[in-house]
Amino acid sequence: MDIIAETYTVHVAEEREQLDAFLTTYRRALNESLDGLTEDEARAQLVPSKTTLLGLVKHAAYVEQVWFVETLTGTPRADLGLPPTVDDSYDLDPEDTIAGIQARHREVADASARAVAGMPLETVLTGHPRIAEVTLRWVLLHVVRELAQHVGHAEILREQVLAARSG
Repeated sequence: MDIIAETYTVHVAEEREQLDAFLTTYRRALNESLDGLTEDEARAQLVPSKTTLLGLVKHAAYVEQVWFVETLTGTPRADLGLPPTVDDSYDLDPEDTIAGIQARHREVADASARAVAGMPLETVLTGHPRIAEVTLRWVLLHVVRELAQHVGHAEILREQVLAARSG
């Protein structure tokens, strides 16, 4: 997918439309990084950290819930069924599958988009446990940055997985 070309389709749009386009693009790119892989490939631990392709997509769903549910509503992570720490959000359970994680990620991303639709960028959110006040604009920019970073991670991991097929 050509992320740059896709996001340029809104290069003269209003700020909110641009932010939403980047979010949509990176959400899709990260989710699709699992397409065509086996379950073992998606779980392959190719770096010393917990980072795997399947774990990245699971983590992205966690990020969406932290920023678009916890920060928006003040509902604690434990009440949302989320792991207590970011590091724990990469942990894979035996029942985690590509199809299940992709579906969950899409479901959470869609809910995030609906939760903030029509909300002004200047809206101040106060539900995050460590940040007293943050604007919706900052949250959107932060999530765009984080997803873009993880898409880069996913591209490298996927390249390693696919190279191992022919090696």
